[in-house]
Amino acid sequence: MSRYYSLNEYFLKRFGGRVQKLSVDAGFSCPHRQGRSGLGGCTFCNNEAFNPSYCRQTPSITEQLNEGIKFHQWRYRKAVSYLAYFQAYSNTFAPIEVLRNRYSEALSHPLVSGIVIGTRPDCVNDEVLDYLAELSNHYYVAVEYGIESCYDSTLQLINRGHDFATTRKAIEATSYRGLPCGGHLILGLPGEDRERIILEATTLSNTPLTSIKLHQLQILKGSAMEQQYLEAVKEHKEEELFPLFTLHEYVNLVCDFVEHLREDIVVERFAGEVPPRYQVAPERSWRHPDGRWVRNEDIPRLVEAELERRNTQQGYHYNKL
Repeated sequence: MSRYYSLNEYFLKRFGGRVQKLSVDAGFSCPHRQGRSGLGGCTFCNNEAFNPSYCRQTPSITEQLNEGIKFHQWRYRKAVSYLAYFQAYSNTFAPIEVLRNRYSEALSHPLVSGIVIGTRPDCVNDEVLDYLAELSNHYYVAVEYGIESCYDSTLQLINRGHDFATTRKAIEATSYRGLPCGGHLILGLPGEDRERIILEATTLSNTPLTSIKLHQLQILKGSAMEQQYLEAVKEHKEEELFPLFTLHEYVNLVCDFVEHLREDIVVERFAGEVPPRYQVAPERSWRHPDGRWVRNEDIPRLVEAELERRNTQQGYHYNKL
């Protein structure tokens, strides 16, 4: 048995086998970038860096799904089911009829058994959540929120455009309707040290969150944070203001976080990965001691090994508030 609750284990219980998410760019935008809640968007954001090559706005949703299935059938063993993952930008930022049309197109695909909707906590309402709850009577429907931080001071610093109370309210409203609810959290944002990061595990564990994705801070080309980072470099303050982790530091931090995380929260991802052309800092990806590059798929094994060395597991230090 793994020492943390993995996505594969969750899907095995829910679907009886491997489930593959297929990223979809359905042409949505973001209210934050359009100025509704803060002109210019979040300082860390360059959404293009996270879109797979088969996931582009130009083809239809059906064409993207077909390309995604072809890609994954070539790369991995065949999945028992596919989920359309509405990933790019805020995928509830549209009138309800637009949402119905785009979700319905994905769900009409014969190999798709559900949808996962990535969005912002301040971009859902009762009408949208009620509609998703209705869909969940027939399909698997999950919602993923960009949490990024549990601290209002950090959310303001990164120009997020909402506070953590908004995030908590969205998680609770989603869970209340019986929908699986995930969240994304960035580890290492400016001003957040190890103690503050670990405390976030306890904070989120005391919400009805279903799953979490962890991402190390990466400075991306084309983001506002790139300019902030380059200014810090000029002043020789980059290590002070942007304490980017070594591989050893990050694995240990993630293990500390997982030990404080409620044991039934699914850990979907431990780290983020972007194409090198988008990455400003760290300048290069992590390396193993033997010189090999570290990929996302390596991190779970390193985390598992460290938890085993400690003889601990997810939830080992969790305290319900």
